[in-house]
Amino acid sequence: MAGFGALQALSRRRPEHLVAAVGDGAYGPLRKAGPELALPSGFEYHRFSITGTRMSDGLPTPGMHDGMAAFPLPNGNIRLIRNHEIWLGSPNAPLAQPAYDPRAGGGTTSVELDAESLAIVNEYVSLSGTVLNCAGGPTPWGSWLSCEETAAGPGQGADRKHGYVFEVPVSAVGPVDPVPLRAMGRFVHEAVAVDPNTGIVYQTEDTPRAGFYRFLPERPHTSDRPADLAAGGRLEMLAIRDRPQARLGTGQTPGVALQVQWVEIADPDPTNATSDWSAVFKQGWREGGAQFTRVEGCWFGEGAVWFTCTSGGDAEQGQVWRYVPASDGGELTLVFESPSGRVLNHPDNVCVSPRGGIVLCEDSDRRPFVRGLTPDGKLFDFAENLESDSEFAGATFSPDGRTLFVNIQNEPGATFAIRGPWEQGAL
Repeated sequence: MAGFGALQALSRRRPEHLVAAVGDGAYGPLRKAGPELALPSGFEYHRFSITGTRMSDGLPTPGMHDGMAAFPLPNGNIRLIRNHEIWLGSPNAPLAQPAYDPRAGGGTTSVELDAESLAIVNEYVSLSGTVLNCAGGPTPWGSWLSCEETAAGPGQGADRKHGYVFEVPVSAVGPVDPVPLRAMGRFVHEAVAVDPNTGIVYQTEDTPRAGFYRFLPERPHTSDRPADLAAGGRLEMLAIRDRPQARLGTGQTPGVALQVQWVEIADPDPTNATSDWSAVFKQGWREGGAQFTRVEGCWFGEGAVWFTCTSGGDAEQGQVWRYVPASDGGELTLVFESPSGRVLNHPDNVCVSPRGGIVLCEDSDRRPFVRGLTPDGKLFDFAENLESDSEFAGATFSPDGRTLFVNIQNEPGATFAIRGPWEQGAL
């Protein structure tokens, strides 16, 4: 697992010991690479898909850029599928037709890029009528799972119930038929990660009392067919073996492996979810499930599921966890806990680099950074937002590993493509 298996117990009192230096995976000090970003020497960026610019379908690019993934296309180009975290009642709601809910202004856009020049070939709305599409995740069968970060419903400004996951195929060249995947649960979704070996879908929940979930599809993907997530399956919540109702938001020691078991969620789409957004979590908690603090980013890589707790830890500045699946339930380890906002300030979206490092996007209350986490558990700065206090989101590498795509959510929302000497560090 690229060195993460032998983690030291990281000191909370000596934050300088948690910071990587050049030669340990870091790329060196940041310098102004353009008006919007500071990057290490040798890296450069290109900005595109700015909020309000016209797309190929004639519609303005929506704002509130959030989770995203990059996929290879048969013609050699790259397809980005990008979330837009827009609330109910937006003046542009819905983005396009068909729409799941005419009052909902969120959804996804898809962008085809030339793999070499990164020029936009095609750009359009690909999911419409959903709300607060925060993060999600790519699937190994060629689609993006887009998650709603709310369980709002009729009576709360919506025409339909929300709080679901929706699937957008990479092959879609326009708005898809928006089908809520109800068996995957109705709660305040954040991100998903799919284990390519089993087809199990792991899901995070962005609430102060949050669970970490897995969905076992009734019809998982095989070598010759994609998974059919709409066909149903079983939703479960992580629990710590011999520690029912474990509270993992504080008092945890990095590097200590916890043995996992899973408890079933009897009703993944409860009728009272509109009035009680924690209705699914409460089911798992009653069965002994574990409680985290705001579980956000989630990604599968290096044989494990990596996820962040934005407000977790004794300093409430963030945690990074690793879950290693196994037939006996698996193993959960706290990889990193921030002792201070100077080291790591509220990590949100996450991805695993082709070189084994972890990319962390900050959703901070001051000028945010993209940080890197090395295989020996040390952090370094990789990018800084020079324009605003808007969060970074949606970090994802191109299929060939040469380009890191990342969003700045607003002021204005935009997508960035970053290239440089990746081989000199951990990302």
